Amino acid sequence: MTLAIDRTQLESRETRDIPTVAGASLRVPLVTGGDIGYANLDHAASAPCLDAVRAKVDEFLPWYASVHRGAGFASQVSTKLYERTRDILRRFVDARRTDTVVFTRNTTDAFNLLARSLSRHTTVIVFDTEHHAALLPWQGPNVRRIPTPRTRLAAVSAVDEALADAPQGPRLVVVTGASNVTGELLPVAEIAAVARKHGARVALDAAQLAPHRRISIKELDVDYVALSGHKLYAPFGAGALIGRADWLRAARPYLAGGGATKLVTEDAVVWNTGPERHEAGSPNTVGVYALGVACETLSASWDAVVAHEQALLARLRKGLAGIPGCAELRLFDAPVDRVGTVSFVVDGFDPGWLAAVLSAEYGIGVRDGAFCAHIAAKRLIGVTGGEGQQAVRVSLGLGSTEEHVDRVLLALRQIVARGARWEYAKVDGRWAPVGDPRELPPFC
Repeated sequence: MTLAIDRTQLESRETRDIPTVAGASLRVPLVTGGDIGYANLDHAASAPCLDAVRAKVDEFLPWYASVHRGAGFASQVSTKLYERTRDILRRFVDARRTDTVVFTRNTTDAFNLLARSLSRHTTVIVFDTEHHAALLPWQGPNVRRIPTPRTRLAAVSAVDEALADAPQGPRLVVVTGASNVTGELLPVAEIAAVARKHGARVALDAAQLAPHRRISIKELDVDYVALSGHKLYAPFGAGALIGRADWLRAARPYLAGGGATKLVTEDAVVWNTGPERHEAGSPNTVGVYALGVACETLSASWDAVVAHEQALLARLRKGLAGIPGCAELRLFDAPVDRVGTVSFVVDGFDPGWLAAVLSAEYGIGVRDGAFCAHIAAKRLIGVTGGEGQQAVRVSLGLGSTEEHVDRVLLALRQIVARGARWEYAKVDGRWAPVGDPRELPPFC
């Protein structure tokens, strides 16, 4: 009895410690009538805004002004917050003292910036199952895409072999921290150790890892980290590339324009050498500030955040395993550490149709498709014995609750057993309720 009381007290304390999100009390209409509290199980696509972020942004907005060159007091305030966020991000990823922080729009933008900063002789090694943000920016004959093996040890060995076969010169290994399809964590530190042996650098796609776990550039021994604010509960259009400054300092500016320049004459341009070199134009000061607030908020609550998510993940996976015809997608054969993202297929059911029914009849938001990781989705569905490259993805986060998990499991069991209660048809390639009676909010 004492143990049960202690556990309840612990869970209550952890729940209080979890940062809250905007939209937690949102209600959505059902196609069958009435409304229900929205079960947002699509955090891997874009996470809701933290209440702390919203409050701080509202507080800052009256002070918003142009940064760096304004003489006005509001401009000085904006510049202070903008530049202070670089230090916040360095601490958030436990960066080296000499690492630079370049603000971008998102992870895709960050990797495109890094790709533009490579010499044309750089060999890039990347798993072909990466998210397109980490897969596609690297172009040319020096790009080596390698299949992701079915074990973590084999993945490390594959990188080792690819580096051993690569020509001499600069080399970069690109690896995700957590798969956006399966949630599984890749052996980043082990891959980085292999890269060091060959004199290569490592770029970490932390878009899916950063909202769920602590990251340490020093401990992982990676050279670059890319992340997105909209995954980190700060959906205001900012991201960052954090890492070694030398390649970025030597590269041509990512964008040409004001802010990236030190001096412009009739005959020449002298470009800045710091992070401003790649931040031309008026920056997204509000988005950058929001990103910093989110990072500080999460950093103060990691233990509670991880415990909350792992409990929900275990509940979800156990329930999915009991649904007839449901097969979970996995990169690796053996169980590995993972964040709260699960993709699955249900035999005989179109994933897009399933997602539409979950939304229209149960008020549940999930993602369907190939998740901007087409090669991964197709290959992993094939491992289950299925065909195509479409699946359903449930992704947990700070806005997820036990009721949300139980609701999606009950809904899937009911759909598999008796089908939908409404008629659905494809509209512009997407499944939708026929004669949908639901009205959009007035601001739409």
